[in-house]
Amino acid sequence: MRLQNKVAIITGASSDIGTDMSKRFVDEGATVIMLGRNIKSLEKAHSTIKNQNSAVSISCDITDESQVLSVVEQIVDKYGKIDILVNNAAKINDAIHFHEMKDSDVVDLVNTNILGTFKITKAVITKMLDAKEGCIINIGSISSERAIPKVHLAVYSATKAALSMFTKSIAVEYARRNIRCNCLNLGIINAGMIKPYLEDPQARKVLEERQPLNRIGEPSDVSSATIFLASDEAKWITGTVLNIDGGKSASEG
Repeated sequence: MRLQNKVAIITGASSDIGTDMSKRFVDEGATVIMLGRNIKSLEKAHSTIKNQNSAVSISCDITDESQVLSVVEQIVDKYGKIDILVNNAAKINDAIHFHEMKDSDVVDLVNTNILGTFKITKAVITKMLDAKEGCIINIGSISSERAIPKVHLAVYSATKAALSMFTKSIAVEYARRNIRCNCLNLGIINAGMIKPYLEDPQARKVLEERQPLNRIGEPSDVSSATIFLASDEAKWITGTVLNIDGGKSASEG
């Protein structure tokens, strides 16, 4: 029960990773507020949690500042505090060349992955300052550090690179206010858009052989690292960007 009596917000909570984190946070004793745009998807994710009374799903578009401010006030009014914010919500584009992307798709990625993260972090930090403590965890990608041949994700990668620097800046800026901020850069995880691809045994085998640990990551691998960073076990860790990628970023291939 490493998160006993903690109040946590998880954005993008209806995603595979967000749902697993919500379950695990509840198992560790936290009260979890699951945020996402689609209330039906959120409620479906919420229904998979054993102790459903310890989680609540709320529809919120993090790119809409008025919605963000309203939801944060609602949470504090009900629970009295926000201990943990996990910025998991994100969008990724189809792997097409940068010059072929529509301007609207570029704007959408920037709005969600950068500005949306900024807006909810800003609103939550205000409450954490009142409480004189808090923990923020950003979910990034190893694509923020290296370009992948034949996988064209220039804009997505740029947004995740921005998130890494945002993490370090927030960590240093608010360290004296007892607010920690860290980032998890993910490698290939059996979640989201890649799941259908991994259903092909041969395609999965090819990807697994490219990983130093010879397997694809699971949402539970992300959740375990997130719980650690959110817990008091990591109370002297801030400004860290931790790769959760099975060793891929350390390898040549």
